[in-house]
Amino acid sequence: MSTSIINKVIEQLTLMPQDKQLQVLEFAQTLVKVEVRGTPGEELLSFAGSIPPDDLQLMREAIEHDCEQVDINEW
Repeated sequence: MSTSIINKVIEQLTLMPQDKQLQVLEFAQTLVKVEVRGTPGEELLSFAGSIPPDDLQLMREAIEHDCEQVDINEW
């Protein structure tokens, strides 16, 4: 991480009251704990074009037909 970013954060922290500083600390701690999940897009590129065009058209039609309707009584 760039020291200029760290310095800017520290600069902003010194302007804040202690309760806000505590919020920033708690937020930073949560960010550190966040686990990155999923698969990077680069790893999925090998699948590009693997669905036949006819299947894609069927999927597109199903989405347009079924997903653009609202059933008010559904819930």
